[in-house]
Amino acid sequence: QVQLVESGGGLVQAGGSLRLSCAASGIILSINTMGWYRQAPGKQRELVAVITSGGSTNYADSVKGRFTVSRGSAKNTVYLQMNSLEPEDTAVYYCYLNTYRSDWGQGTQVTVSS
Repeated sequence: QVQLVESGGGLVQAGGSLRLSCAASGIILSINTMGWYRQAPGKQRELVAVITSGGSTNYADSVKGRFTVSRGSAKNTVYLQMNSLEPEDTAVYYCYLNTYRSDWGQGTQVTVSS
């Protein structure tokens, strides 16, 4: 069974930065995609950024140039560096792992005040 544990959320002023971390444990295939989705109140969950085990990345248009997704050397960790945060970035951020199935973390709250 796969478990994803996130950390790094919190409250920050607009223009500030936060770094989210996620560590995956359990049986994980070497070829996979990890990344981040978010869900704001009253909205559907949406892709933020993902990265494959080969290093290819995909970002939502709204975060391009501000957020950077990366993987740790152990390959079972994924990070999201968020700069120039905006109030519209306020949401619960979920870590995501896709192999032959999709697994999700419990979510971490990011709140950006104006």
